[in-house]
Amino acid sequence: MLIDVFIEDLNWTIYAIDAMLVALIVILEWQDPRKTLFWALILLITPLVGFICYLILGQSFYSKHAFRLRDKDEKLYHQKQKAMSGDPLPIDDEDVAKALESMGSVLTYGNEVKLYTEGNAKFEDLKRDIEAAKEYIHVEYYIIRSDTLGDEILELLEKKAREGVEVRLMVDALGIKTGRLVFNKLKNSGAKVTLFHSLATCLFSPKKNNRNHRKIAVMDGKVAYVGGFNIGDEYLGKGKLGYWRDSAVRIEGPAVSGVIYRFNVDWKYAFKEDLFTEKYECRSEPKGDVAMQIASGGPDMHENSEIGFQYLMMIEKADKTLYIHTPYFAPNETYSSALRAAAMRGVDVRVIIPDKPDHPFVYWANRKFADDVMKSGVRVFEYNRGFVHSKTVVVDGSLCSVGSANFDDRSMRLNFETNAVIYSDRIGKQMEDAFMEDLGYCTEYSHEKYASLGIFQKFATKISWFFSGQM
Repeated sequence: MLIDVFIEDLNWTIYAIDAMLVALIVILEWQDPRKTLFWALILLITPLVGFICYLILGQSFYSKHAFRLRDKDEKLYHQKQKAMSGDPLPIDDEDVAKALESMGSVLTYGNEVKLYTEGNAKFEDLKRDIEAAKEYIHVEYYIIRSDTLGDEILELLEKKAREGVEVRLMVDALGIKTGRLVFNKLKNSGAKVTLFHSLATCLFSPKKNNRNHRKIAVMDGKVAYVGGFNIGDEYLGKGKLGYWRDSAVRIEGPAVSGVIYRFNVDWKYAFKEDLFTEKYECRSEPKGDVAMQIASGGPDMHENSEIGFQYLMMIEKADKTLYIHTPYFAPNETYSSALRAAAMRGVDVRVIIPDKPDHPFVYWANRKFADDVMKSGVRVFEYNRGFVHSKTVVVDGSLCSVGSANFDDRSMRLNFETNAVIYSDRIGKQMEDAFMEDLGYCTEYSHEKYASLGIFQKFATKISWFFSGQM
């Protein structure tokens, strides 16, 4: 009898704790209803285990408190950026530029920009610029693989460090694909190497969900790179996915300052070394005709992500055409509605996604989100030539974006990302031409094709859709 009473009291205690935990999640995550529903269900099914899983995998409310990447350096550095931003030029999308500038992305003029659409040319130029560096080389990538290209880049950095050039390398802790001995060898050459979030953090902290997904590099404050390529043979088209379609830009001019700032903030957070000194300021004088901004997003700017606003403003700005490359197409309701509205008002909206998975959940989620927007006139194409990893947007042939941010909730909300926002008819034409060439290697997706999926495949799309915004 006493045991029965004890068990009944214990059950009521568990139910009460469970109800409080569900209420806590609803309060903390109220801005994302689908995420709230997902974790509330998990918690109701497995109360205590579910809450532990939520703390480790799901929570995002802590982000604005956990990351202190911005401080007094930001205001001072932005003032210096504006002082050297170049002579103002008339641009058609001044409203977009002003909005991004109000969030911290300084608009610069007089930049020279080179667009890459495949890896060989990009990495040849990167290696050449590393070789030419005289004072410092700063490299920040999500992934560096232990293969021919990865080893070549690391050996080149080691060589430059032994020559007396300051070398700093930052890799995401989950993106590191090379042995510790390789990095120890680089450190022994005099280079400074760090992981963005330690492996222990990845195992035991909810910060494991906040990956440093940026792909940027700066040499001597004169040249910078921003894009979607990681470092490895795969990104030269030598991996199992075949031909690799990606995008990046090489920058000379005042916009280099924005890439410098982003690296310096991340390095100070990860390595605890302050690079906000005159030595590491931009030294690239105006030399081209491109106006541009460096926009970044991450949990340190959770409620004011430049990336999220950038993509939304570009969609809403489209008048005639809107062309998007993205390997991960999982827009939340805000971006999905904006895409549908653009198509319904007559904009030619086209999206290119991969025809094969590098992550199964993403592959099936892509199809569910594609079907959602296709009903309103958005056209979605599957890339059949190899794998499309490019993250680009081009609006009306002049307003462009090239960077690391995918068109999904993870890039908008969880990851640290960086894009180059470009205001240029010339670069816009190059990007449009490249997009149209890619369409020649694509098959258009359709609602009929989605409707013809088998039971297992439809189940996979629904599960992938449900998980897409949760972790």
